Amino acid sequence: MELLTSTCSDLISRIGYYWLLYKATRSNLSPSCLVVVFPGMTLADEKQGFSKRLKEAMRKARVDAGGPTRIAREFNLRYHGDPVSTQAVRKWLSGKALPSQDKIRALGLWLDVSAHWLRFGEAERKDERQPLAARQEAGSYRLEHGWPSRKFELLNDAHKRMVLEMVHALLRLEGKQ
Repeated sequence: MELLTSTCSDLISRIGYYWLLYKATRSNLSPSCLVVVFPGMTLADEKQGFSKRLKEAMRKARVDAGGPTRIAREFNLRYHGDPVSTQAVRKWLSGKALPSQDKIRALGLWLDVSAHWLRFGEAERKDERQPLAARQEAGSYRLEHGWPSRKFELLNDAHKRMVLEMVHALLRLEGKQ
């Protein structure tokens, strides 16, 4: 049986996980015994690394980091799952939490970086030759006919007044009232 001597991260970057799996299988080892461990890498280190890469991607994509509230709002416009809270984004930025993989994919699309790089820092950034800019497409809202009025009726009176005031303000802004 051939003994592979190198650090795991070096092996993975040079030859890949599937090659290691192939070598383990060829050596009559069960693939379940193949455990990849990065020496010295703790979960706290991974969270800090993700935080650093997220901030770097936001800077390079020219996303105005006006604080976690603004980032959460912009992210939620682009993400079709459950919305993230300001506290969750604050934890991502401070290195105290990692988002789920689907959120990392959405962040990668928004910031024009690979989700793999954002999570692990191992892949190259997408298309380094061109200056990056955050994707600014509007959030897609799939509304059924009558949905807004049905939801409006569920609100209490104070919230109904707020919605009406916002609609009036937007109409004035657009010069339609």
